[in-house]
Amino acid sequence: MCHSKLNILSQNHEAGSNRVSNLTLACHSCNQKKCNQTADEFGYPHVQKLAKLPLKDASAVNATRWKLYQTLQSFCIPIEIGTGGRTKYNRAIQNYPKTHWLDAVCVGESGQMVFVSPNYQPLVIKAVGRGNRQMTKPDKYDFPRATRQRKKVYFGFQTGDMAKAIVTSGKKEGIYVGKVAIRASGSFNITTTTDTIQGINHRFFKTIHKSDGYNYMKGERALLPMLKGMGIRA
Repeated sequence: MCHSKLNILSQNHEAGSNRVSNLTLACHSCNQKKCNQTADEFGYPHVQKLAKLPLKDASAVNATRWKLYQTLQSFCIPIEIGTGGRTKYNRAIQNYPKTHWLDAVCVGESGQMVFVSPNYQPLVIKAVGRGNRQMTKPDKYDFPRATRQRKKVYFGFQTGDMAKAIVTSGKKEGIYVGKVAIRASGSFNITTTTDTIQGINHRFFKTIHKSDGYNYMKGERALLPMLKGMGIRA
């Protein structure tokens, strides 16, 4: 079927189901020519087979989200739900740009009048785990080159801790903020948002946040319009 000026085309007869797996894309002329034939009768048996695929994954998600909603209601706490269409409408009428965090602000009935300062900056949290179970470190040929240290903490630091290193002299002089990789020798590495600096003595480090399996960083500020008379200040 050609794909210019796409329309929704039912794979079954005209009175067939409107479920997602029973719909495909077709141009207006193909849609009219097909009339009430099935996709198989129209000469596309491979498309017809798609109409019979079960939507078990979508069913599982729907059942889970409604069960979650009902369970939360049982705690008698304020809770509301909303659709993606409502979220988009709320964001559009308030003239906010499309970002994940602004979508979260505009969800549901409470998201129809919100105030977001241009100075707001989202905190991006990413699950990174707590390390691995690798028993030895391999060389470039994948042969063991060192045994895994049983001790996780040296000089009060653990690999994965967020820290600030203030180096006051030498070739590595400067201020670095990022994740620490420790060594028993006390010579640590620190990975910032742009680079990895190796071989900094532990005495230059100060802990910002202990490793908890997540990575935290500030996201970019959205270019928000200055609106008058719209929204409420949170």
